[in-house]
Amino acid sequence: MAIVHALALPLALLAVACLPALVAALVFADELLDRCAGWLADRRDSRRSRRTIDRLDRTFEVDVLTRQVDPTQLDRVEHPAIERIAADLRRLGDQRRSVAGRSRLWQDAVLEAYDDRLRLASRCLGVAEHLGDLDGVDREIERVRVEGELQAAGLVLASPQTGPRQGGS
Repeated sequence: MAIVHALALPLALLAVACLPALVAALVFADELLDRCAGWLADRRDSRRSRRTIDRLDRTFEVDVLTRQVDPTQLDRVEHPAIERIAADLRRLGDQRRSVAGRSRLWQDAVLEAYDDRLRLASRCLGVAEHLGDLDGVDREIERVRVEGELQAAGLVLASPQTGPRQGGS
């Protein structure tokens, strides 16, 4: 009997200490049940989808090797490193500025290659560009804007020999 009385006080203190947690559990029980039900439904749907895919694989005799293909690799676009793109832009920029004695065809080819590298650098750095949609003066203005955006993103476009761009085409 003395043991029961000795345990009664600690048990009563424990009950009082746990009372707020019990009240919170009762108040939020519906949310907890909804989360559990949602989790179970997601697992059920996932298993159902996996069974359907397995059944389709067996039906169409999909090879085991094709299951190991990572679909994210199919969307990956291979492009050179940004350092290589920047070096190409510097080289093509120097060629673009030294047009004296060059044919119009050569100048157009260098300018097209420069714009192509600008597009590639823009994609790599997440800069919006519209070089393909424009021509003439509008394209030159867009080219200058994209160069400024790329430089603001940290890309060095001027080669050390020539310094910053002085203007012109």
